Amino acid sequence: MADVRREARSLFWRGWGVTQIVEELNRIGEGLPGWRQLKRPTVESWKQREKWDEAPSIRRAEECVIARWTMLVAKENKTGHDFKEIDLLGRQIERLERCRRYRDSGNEADLNPNVANRNAGPKKKPRANQLLPEQVEQLREAFLDECFAYQLTWWRNRNQRTRFILKSRQIGATWYFAREALIDALETGRNQIFLSASRRQADIFRRYIIEFVFRVTGVQLKGEHLTIDRGDDENGQPLERPTIFFLGANYKTAQGEHGNFYYDECFWAQDFDTTDDVASGMASQKQYRETYFSTPSTKAHQAFKKWSGEKFNEGRPKKDWTKVETYAEALKDGAVGADGIWRHLVTIEDAAAGGCDLFDIDELRRRKPADVFANLYLCEFADDELSAFPLEFMRRCRVDSYEKWRDFDGYALRPFGDGAVAIGYDPQESADGDDAALVVIALPAKKSGKFRVLEKLRLKGGFDVQAAEIFRQMRRYNVVDIGIDKTGVGAAVYQLVRTRFPTARGIDYRPEIKAMMVYKAKHVIGAGRLEYDAGDKDITASFMSIRPQATASGRTVTYVASRSGDTGHADVAWAIMHVLINEPLDGELSSKTATMEMF
Repeated sequence: MADVRREARSLFWRGWGVTQIVEELNRIGEGLPGWRQLKRPTVESWKQREKWDEAPSIRRAEECVIARWTMLVAKENKTGHDFKEIDLLGRQIERLERCRRYRDSGNEADLNPNVANRNAGPKKKPRANQLLPEQVEQLREAFLDECFAYQLTWWRNRNQRTRFILKSRQIGATWYFAREALIDALETGRNQIFLSASRRQADIFRRYIIEFVFRVTGVQLKGEHLTIDRGDDENGQPLERPTIFFLGANYKTAQGEHGNFYYDECFWAQDFDTTDDVASGMASQKQYRETYFSTPSTKAHQAFKKWSGEKFNEGRPKKDWTKVETYAEALKDGAVGADGIWRHLVTIEDAAAGGCDLFDIDELRRRKPADVFANLYLCEFADDELSAFPLEFMRRCRVDSYEKWRDFDGYALRPFGDGAVAIGYDPQESADGDDAALVVIALPAKKSGKFRVLEKLRLKGGFDVQAAEIFRQMRRYNVVDIGIDKTGVGAAVYQLVRTRFPTARGIDYRPEIKAMMVYKAKHVIGAGRLEYDAGDKDITASFMSIRPQATASGRTVTYVASRSGDTGHADVAWAIMHVLINEPLDGELSSKTATMEMF
């Protein structure tokens, strides 16, 4: 009966109906001794109890294959075709068994023995930071597709021995040179070295490179300095592996490396001459290239002599002196000077003509005083001769915070732990004026200690939005003092802040108050007691824009930024001074003590 049931099930899985199965089996069984007529309800009960309808396809296939294989094996006289079919069916039975095991385990090795054999050997560790030729081509195409016309000019001149680019703010030079250096490293195997005013500034290049590579190829580059694996040559030998270095502008840390070097914001660098002599030595070999690029600071900066060609004339007889044209029209498309340096000047208007649609130039002109706009966007050097804080005076404040401030981590939930900080806030003059400025400053831990500008923020939006940003900083830091200019828009911010920080100081701007803030700031800076990251060049520019001016009565002097009655570009400087002024002018009174006797 078991064989009859198996045959009935096999016929059912081959598409026979129950009635047809009963008729077929009865027809076959009539000639067999002891055959008992099969009834339809019997076959139907087998179908229901054993759930023939629900059987998985693999079981149905096994049933058919095994039935045929069994029949051929039992055959007395086998032909050559029978033997071939037996072998074929045996392999199918083995394959079906592997499929059954895979359904139970989910292990691909049960389905494909080659997988098990492949995994049985020693596993090769994936090669870190590897970019293969097809990925390099993807990166190159993505890079060039996203460049504006003036950036393509830089690309066409990438093999100039020395390039010097004077540029507007925010036109994508850092973005461009990070990618150019990456492509050069991948295609030539040459090292690339980035020098910036601070290590934190240099890390911007590193982030640009990592984000670009991951977006285009999915490869996650890792390492403090990025060593790239370019794969193997046609003989299976590893290609030269270039390293991209990210250094603060400290010539002591820059020595010993070799490769193309990029000097970022060199017009804001400290001790440019010394650093440049050492840094350019890293590109001494003729295969390497030098690139300087920066927004302008003042003509008094050491880098100006290199830009103007004066440095080339130093130490040469006067008859051998040469003149380098540095006016805008001569350098609009780039030009090689007599000193061998290829120079290019790119204003914001040149950038717009080159396809850069990231700016509303008319709106910027309305917001910025004419001299500030010319310095920031038209590549004109500032005149700091009348500044209360000339560039040379501000140099002592600029430090590499990455190296020097070991107790500060800008990415932590509590960047300065429980250290005491103060917040300075300078509001925007109007809805159409400059952005508001907020600074977080670490206070001196001891008498005559240093003030450190930990964070600097530009704020837009209504007074409630700006107050909310102050509250956010209060959650991140241990804030013990807040100084707010409460004139104009600042009055509303001051009222909101006082609800949560009752001791917030409101500052009423008057000529004598502004003068006292400037005197205090000059005293602190002169004593070397103010520090901020060297990469924050806009802090330097903000202080430089402040100059003395007689009041309308002519009886006293006040301090203004760029134009009378407007704090404008100096907003960050005033925000810092709101904190500094809370310390007595001599910086000593806070340390004095008194005694009280109780009776």
